[in-house]
Amino acid sequence: MVKKVVVVGGGPSGMMAAIRASQLSPDTFLVEKNPGLGKKLLLSGKGRCNLTNACDLDVFLERFSENGAFLRDAFKKFFNVELMDFFQKRGLKLKTERQLRVFPVTDKAESINQVLHRELIENKVRIICSKSLKNIIVENGVVKGIVLEDGEIINADSIILATGGASYNFTGSTGDGINIAKKLGHRIEPLHPGLVPLETKGRTAFLLKGLTLKNIRLKFYTAKKEIVSEIGELLFTHFGVSGPLALTLSGKIGEWLLKKERVFLEIDLKPALSSEQLENRLLREFKANPKKSIKNTLKELLPLRMVEVFLGICGIDETKNTSQITQEERRNLVKFLKKFPLEVSGTRPLNEGMVTRGGVSLKDINPRTMESRIIKGLYFAGEIMDIDADTGGFNLQAAFSTGYLAGESAALN
Repeated sequence: MVKKVVVVGGGPSGMMAAIRASQLSPDTFLVEKNPGLGKKLLLSGKGRCNLTNACDLDVFLERFSENGAFLRDAFKKFFNVELMDFFQKRGLKLKTERQLRVFPVTDKAESINQVLHRELIENKVRIICSKSLKNIIVENGVVKGIVLEDGEIINADSIILATGGASYNFTGSTGDGINIAKKLGHRIEPLHPGLVPLETKGRTAFLLKGLTLKNIRLKFYTAKKEIVSEIGELLFTHFGVSGPLALTLSGKIGEWLLKKERVFLEIDLKPALSSEQLENRLLREFKANPKKSIKNTLKELLPLRMVEVFLGICGIDETKNTSQITQEERRNLVKFLKKFPLEVSGTRPLNEGMVTRGGVSLKDINPRTMESRIIKGLYFAGEIMDIDADTGGFNLQAAFSTGYLAGESAALN
């Protein structure tokens, strides 16, 4: 019997689900609330689309923390090698950059979107855009169809919810599918922003807004313990800090903030040098140039825009010459070069997160099929589920893999 499959959500997971389902069932629909498909996909990787990561399976699973094990079956079915092969066989060349991040050679997310859209058309998927899901029809614990906002009913043997999370809501990810899943009896893990900028207290970040620091070490800690410490790139903003490193670490920081813990941030501006090496360097510089202003001396160690703010934190008069710097002031310079202080006050709102943390509980989903354990014939794919990872192509791979598995299961089971 040919199954009628309806996929709701035209993002990467939904498009892949519809493609795979249509390869097995000619009666496949794809419903999208936006006028076109892949709106959020077009923004991924700053518009370049970090498609996947070329690392091995175990490393991949680690990036999803404790929820990584849930994805093992989906990744075994359709992993990075299969995903890259999918696009390359359809004429799109790919390249691997630092940290094994995979991009289209065009550096355009639109190239990925075009391949997916073309495949949907060739597989004769019936695409319905500019229509929102209102409800799912369920009888005796089995799906029967969907109801759209305009009242239209589409009957179905299988339904795949691939409506995304609740971040970047201007793209259409407004949590609609999560709310419907909840009404149908699924447990929902609390929603929080992931890969999101952090807000900090005080005016330090505001005074440095727009400044990027590279090859610095960020250390986050509470009064009780160190949370995480990594080297990378940081961007100061008018509200706090952003950039790859802050975004990647924001999930862990958010968890501590939810516990009502105070979270502090230290920036090691010179991670390659020890405190002793820094002090010796300053001593040599001061001795060689006793009449040089401390402000000009620090320009050799710090970005120009940072010098005045840095001296203010150290409590040093910027008009002083190096010969006027006391031993205590010199030690303060070393201290704050290694431990430039900020306090995190919160994360930016959910709609500013690149991904949504939380979603439909994995306890209510069969990892071998992506089918609901509560409603027969209902499947999930992508960010609607409680899965998220760091930047680097991991989240998109999870979207494509779960979409592929859900599409196959929905058409065959």
